[in-house]
Amino acid sequence: MPEKIDKALLEQMTAWRHQLHQYPEFGFEERRTSEFIADRLSEFGLEVTRNVGNTGVVGVLQKGQSQRAIGLRADMDALKIHEANDFEYRSRHDGLMHACGHDGHSSMLLGAASYLASKGDFDGKVVFIFQPAEEHGLGAAAMIEDGLFDRFDVDAVYGLHNLPGLDLGRFSIRPGAIMASESGFEIIIQGKGGHAAMPQMGVDALLLGAQCVVALQTIVSRNLDPVKQPAVLSVTQFIGDGTVNVIPGKVVLKGDCRCFSDATVAIIEAAMRRIVSGICDAAGASCEIIFNTSFPATINTAEATAQAIKAATSVFGEEQVDGNCEAYTISEDFANMLRVKPGCYGLIGNGGDPAAGCALHNPNYDFNDSILADGASYWIQLSENLLSK
Repeated sequence: MPEKIDKALLEQMTAWRHQLHQYPEFGFEERRTSEFIADRLSEFGLEVTRNVGNTGVVGVLQKGQSQRAIGLRADMDALKIHEANDFEYRSRHDGLMHACGHDGHSSMLLGAASYLASKGDFDGKVVFIFQPAEEHGLGAAAMIEDGLFDRFDVDAVYGLHNLPGLDLGRFSIRPGAIMASESGFEIIIQGKGGHAAMPQMGVDALLLGAQCVVALQTIVSRNLDPVKQPAVLSVTQFIGDGTVNVIPGKVVLKGDCRCFSDATVAIIEAAMRRIVSGICDAAGASCEIIFNTSFPATINTAEATAQAIKAATSVFGEEQVDGNCEAYTISEDFANMLRVKPGCYGLIGNGGDPAAGCALHNPNYDFNDSILADGASYWIQLSENLLSK
């Protein structure tokens, strides 16, 4: 166990985590969760502000006279998944569960706040940010729009997420893009329906949709640099209004894109509009394309990443820290904070085999309590390094 986390604090963090796990709440509905967190921060002696960005909580801890300030962020919301686990602290809210570990993230940050308030050796301000609604990409923006960084200004902001499949005691991070953007699209093709026996009388929207599904795969393979612009484009739904002997007059395609820069997003959207419009125009059909980026890419700044590596090395050991890990095509709402402030997002090993049921967003997932001490120690070390006397 890291030396700064004693047995009593670890037991307290575990109890907090189990309490939060039993009462999961969806994005912007985290009233019980946020009140629980705010009460703990008040008990530690922090200055607490509730209802930032709807249900967000901010705790401020000032020591000394320095004007330096850092932000540490944890997420609070759960997912609409029915939990399959049967342990004592399983979800008591049917159809909701902490299937991504936000209960653990909040508990680690609470542990760090408790330690820093009572024993922290630093000169400056630590701003503890407990964010709502990460899962659908709205919480960070809501807090920012509510004046998060105007009311609680920080020099840099840091985030942390557990990762199943990464060994216990391991820490992964990289400068630049560490997680992808997420863009959803909906393509509505309007042709002219008709009898399946007389296809010449209509404009077959189903056939045009099929052509679009195939043609859209050329965006990544023929429009993007395979080394500098990695991306994924997936059509995930194909919805038509026909039946066995009716050619549909309308189809809807839906899907998802992931990439690592705004420039790549722009290329994908422009190519999609050009390809789909061209196919439809050639056949005399019309189309509507809705393209929406819900998560930008999570891009770590170089200096903040160097500070995160330094802190993680102190906690985990040099051999256990991968400072240039591969980027992940999953997405993270913390990206919105990194568009406003410099900072860094890291990944802490949760252990286990994702294929055996411990994967994120899986009904059998559970945060690994054995890493609570590691995560809290990382936050403590980072704070004391950045705000050293």
